[in-house]
Amino acid sequence: MRVIGTAGHVDHGKSTLVLAMTGIDPDRLREEKEREMTIDLGFAWLALPPPQGAEGSAQDKEMVGVIDVPGHIDFIKNMLAGVGGIDAALFVVAADEGVMPQTREHLAILDLLQIQAGVVALTKTDMITEEGWLDLVQADLAETLRGTQLEGAAIVPVSARTGAGLAQLRQALADALATVPPRRDKGAPRLPIDRVFTIAGFGTVVTGTLSDGQFKAGDEVEVLPGDLRARIRGMQTHKKAVEAGLPGSRLAINLSGVKPEELKRGQVVARPGALRTSTLVDVRLRLTRSDEWQAGIEHSDQVDFFSGASEVPARVRLLDAEQIRAGESGWAQLALEAPVALAPGDRFIVRRPSPSMTVGGGVVVNPHPARRWRRFQPDVLAQLETLARGTPEDLLLHALSRIEPGPLKEAAERSGLDAATAEQTLAAMVAGGEILPLGALQAPYTKSVAPVISLGGWHTLAARMAEVLSDYHAQYPLRPGMGREELKGRVQGRQKWPPKLFNELAARALAEGYLVESGDFLARPGHRITFTPQQQTRVDALLAAFRRQPATPPSMADSLAMVDADVLSALMRQGTLVRLSEDVLLLRETYDAMVAGIVDFIKANGSMTVAQVRDQFGTSRKYALALMERLDELKITKRVGDERVLR
Repeated sequence: MRVIGTAGHVDHGKSTLVLAMTGIDPDRLREEKEREMTIDLGFAWLALPPPQGAEGSAQDKEMVGVIDVPGHIDFIKNMLAGVGGIDAALFVVAADEGVMPQTREHLAILDLLQIQAGVVALTKTDMITEEGWLDLVQADLAETLRGTQLEGAAIVPVSARTGAGLAQLRQALADALATVPPRRDKGAPRLPIDRVFTIAGFGTVVTGTLSDGQFKAGDEVEVLPGDLRARIRGMQTHKKAVEAGLPGSRLAINLSGVKPEELKRGQVVARPGALRTSTLVDVRLRLTRSDEWQAGIEHSDQVDFFSGASEVPARVRLLDAEQIRAGESGWAQLALEAPVALAPGDRFIVRRPSPSMTVGGGVVVNPHPARRWRRFQPDVLAQLETLARGTPEDLLLHALSRIEPGPLKEAAERSGLDAATAEQTLAAMVAGGEILPLGALQAPYTKSVAPVISLGGWHTLAARMAEVLSDYHAQYPLRPGMGREELKGRVQGRQKWPPKLFNELAARALAEGYLVESGDFLARPGHRITFTPQQQTRVDALLAAFRRQPATPPSMADSLAMVDADVLSALMRQGTLVRLSEDVLLLRETYDAMVAGIVDFIKANGSMTVAQVRDQFGTSRKYALALMERLDELKITKRVGDERVLR
């Protein structure tokens, strides 16, 4: 599940664009509608086409969440609560105004948070009448993006009013998201709360973007800070109930055991004991380079700290310098005025409280340092450098996420680890279930070319299989399921999986209950062929006609005049009707009785002719011949001259 976040200057058309693309108005507050300005976070979702070059039809669309954030300087803190959990940015710039102050600030925030994928929507193009103006704005935009994470991002001119460019924008977003690896499943789910509300009959509901693992209905959870215990009653993604929430998904969780007044934005829902709060954090701090702001941060400066959906005042303790200048980086320890639940690798933003402006950000290296470090200590700085590079497990999983399903040999080479460390780490990860083999896997793992997949990658892929099948069942409710080749084509993306690899993946999905087999097809558990009331009325009339004349029932053509082809095919797949030839059908009960009668006759008399079948059952030669030829195919009988004998 992927999430896109808007960013851009106030009144550049972010919310209007979201409404035009999704049909959902993200401005939910009365004040927002009155002021025509986004004040708090808004949420929507849309279906994106497959990325260019991917296999599958145009109907294979991926549902993605959209977070619409405020652009006005007064509401920048609400913007920070939403943008931290996104996979790609929808960066909005109005064609009639071009780059503005919040354009640059939002771009700096995306850069600090390392949002690595994005698309620029050049809005309000219908208002431009001056020839050459759009070219000038696009050139200025390209220059503004240079040196940032969005350098080289597609710039798509659009008009939310006329709809021009919206299809191209959807395609560009799909292509950008295809470059982002799936969120990792570390087995430690956490959801930063960005909204709290109640629903009559259900109680407390919180929303956020899930990371690091899966939540399931019935799970016991802990809310931090606050050490509150609760249980998940149910969950929804895009207003659809789900049994499991996956990393990266926008999730609404119905919690029992807590009251809404006990919760607030910035708290985190996690498994009990999996996460701790802290008021002292070791970080790598990087300051923005800005024409409007050239000052640096000095030791003991006061800032506002933002991470996930949390916001707390903090004091900066510089560990390797007296000052970090604009555009430079350094090691720091942040003393937070209130506890925050953090994990290694979390991104953060810092802002000066007065005058209010974004000045920097970075990454949490150690959320639980043992103590306040003494400054300028070489051993402390060396330890922080080691932590910043990530653990061998992190490096291997990151490398594997780029190629999975793929060989351990390539993951080890991409990780940059030495062979001994990579081998030891891979062995431990395979034994611990963090890496799943797809077929026979033999040591040394750094030389293995057998395909593997990470646990998080597997959960994402299995969920994709389930989602594709659920959509297929909704589109074709009278079909038993999807063929293996078709399902493979829809979920493999840009990769070309050999049949053996997909069979391994399908076998695992079947074993874990994501899928079930239905004859030669794959389906979701619980899928049943059901007729609409109108279809059922026609089915009842057809079956009544078969029962009135069981030995000479309606032909295929007669049947198709009473029900459509999909319904008739469903009746045959269910076994209600048995097809003997191109034009001959029998009720299952009639067919079984006739077969039993033929077998008994041959046992008693040694053989049976088509004419004798016709006479015994009061049917016509057409039906008798079709039945006997079917029994020959099934090797129940064998033709000898004009007679049939038992095999």
